Amino acid sequence: MSDYRDQAAAYDVVIIGAGAAGLMCAIAAGARGRRVLVLDHANKVGKKILMSGGGRCNFTNLHTTPENFISHNPHFVKSALSRYTPWDFIALVEKHRVPYHEKKLGQLFCDRSSKDIVALLLDECRAADVEVVTHCRVESIRVGEPHALDTTRGPLRCQSLVIATGGYSIPKLGASGFGYDFARSLGLHVRPTRAALVPVTLDGRKLRQLQGLAGISLDTVTRAGGQGFRENLLFTHRGLSGPAVLQASSYWEPGRPLDIDLFPGIDLAELIAAARRERPRMELKRLLAEHLSRRVAQRWCDLWLENKPLDQLGNDDLRRMEQACKPWRVWPSGTEGYRTAEVTLGGVDTEALSSRTLACRDYPGLYFIGEVVDVTGHLGGHNFQWAWASGHAAGEAV
Repeated sequence: MSDYRDQAAAYDVVIIGAGAAGLMCAIAAGARGRRVLVLDHANKVGKKILMSGGGRCNFTNLHTTPENFISHNPHFVKSALSRYTPWDFIALVEKHRVPYHEKKLGQLFCDRSSKDIVALLLDECRAADVEVVTHCRVESIRVGEPHALDTTRGPLRCQSLVIATGGYSIPKLGASGFGYDFARSLGLHVRPTRAALVPVTLDGRKLRQLQGLAGISLDTVTRAGGQGFRENLLFTHRGLSGPAVLQASSYWEPGRPLDIDLFPGIDLAELIAAARRERPRMELKRLLAEHLSRRVAQRWCDLWLENKPLDQLGNDDLRRMEQACKPWRVWPSGTEGYRTAEVTLGGVDTEALSSRTLACRDYPGLYFIGEVVDVTGHLGGHNFQWAWASGHAAGEAV
């Protein structure tokens, strides 16, 4: 009987997961002359890339810094981010003549489609002689020298094995806990995971109070866990969303409130005093509508404020306005979960990994990159930049 190793196809590097991090790792490794195979159980590569940014892929952020990431070890991201910057990925985008634009706050999007980014990555893989295989499920892994894998396409062996399988977010795209389960099977610590960059839900009376406001967007500063984000809030049929809420959701914990400043940068007392001088008979509802929209102003007056002419407002009215608007305190019942979450918070503990190479300290030739690691970026292209940077760091080392 022939030995398993004689039957298995041999590669220098096998990468499990053909998403942003996995493909970037493959490109970097292939460019160094390594024989690289990328496996994915899905029917196509880069599914999360394709749906991101409303189909236009917010592929990086000009202002990415370590402060844009959540991790049990906030210093872990520094090495990879410093060695592969947004400008490095922009150079790749420009090399492939992909048109792009800055939307706001340093967020870069494709002019045409997210497909341009996937095409760019696959072109680079072809140029580096990287083999990419879809519809391939990994059934077992034996870590060693070499690593041995049983897959639905047959047995494999490799010197370097890279886990780039992402997190639980958006299971309809094929997301799973494969990487976390594999890490645990090796005795590695996996930090508790939960949905992040996700809309929050309200229930019962709290949700009924906001009925009819779905689709309205407001400029706010939304705070949770000591962090505040000035961005738009969006009322939904189930609760609250929009960039401000998604950002805050990464810091929100069940049983805690969101504090939402509906008049960011505005002193309400000064606003009313100025309006009272110029338009003393104006009703409060009309003044609120200039900042909050007509429907929200009406609802706030129905629920918490007495609508009266500005020159009749007293100190008690001002206090009620502050309580209802600066901040408006909301107690979510939960979130929409992994179904709509953009990322998964938590993951493989960075203590187990080299910050320079993403190599596992206890298992030579094993790497974890991208979302599967306990690194979660803010909204706005930062998570893609972590995928590029962590993938490139591992690709330079495998």
